[in-house]
Amino acid sequence: MLYGVGTDLCDIRRVRGVVERHGEHFALKILGEAELAVWTARSQRNEERGLRYLATRFSAKESFSKAIGLGMHGPMTWRACEIVNRPGGQPHIVLHGPLREWFDARQLVAHLSLSDEGDYASSFCIVERCDGGAA
Repeated sequence: MLYGVGTDLCDIRRVRGVVERHGEHFALKILGEAELAVWTARSQRNEERGLRYLATRFSAKESFSKAIGLGMHGPMTWRACEIVNRPGGQPHIVLHGPLREWFDARQLVAHLSLSDEGDYASSFCIVERCDGGAA
C-alpha cells in the first residue's frame, strides 16, 4: 500500500557555492559516516564528482523526508538517513537510530531513484507500507 511519494530537484551550482563558502561543513552536516567516506574519496579524485555526489544525497534525503511526511523534523535528520549504493549501483536507503525505529514500526519500505544531469540533481522516492515482510 502506498504510504507517500517525494521528489526533489537540487541545483548543483548552489551546492558548489555552499561548499566554496563553508568548506566541508555542509557535507559534515548532510552526510552520514558511510556517505562521508565516499564523498571524500570522490572529491579527492575529482571535485565535480564529489559535488554531484553531495547534491544527489541532499536531494535524495529531501525526497525521502517528503515521502514519509516528516520533512526535516524528528526523528528525520540528515545523518540518520544514508543513501548508499548496492553492489549493482542501485541507491538504497539505510536508516539509523530513532528514524529507523520509527520507519520499522510502521512496516515501511522505500524505493529511490537518483539522477544528475547538467546543473541539476534529482530524486524520486516512493514509500510503501508492507503488511508482513519488506518488498
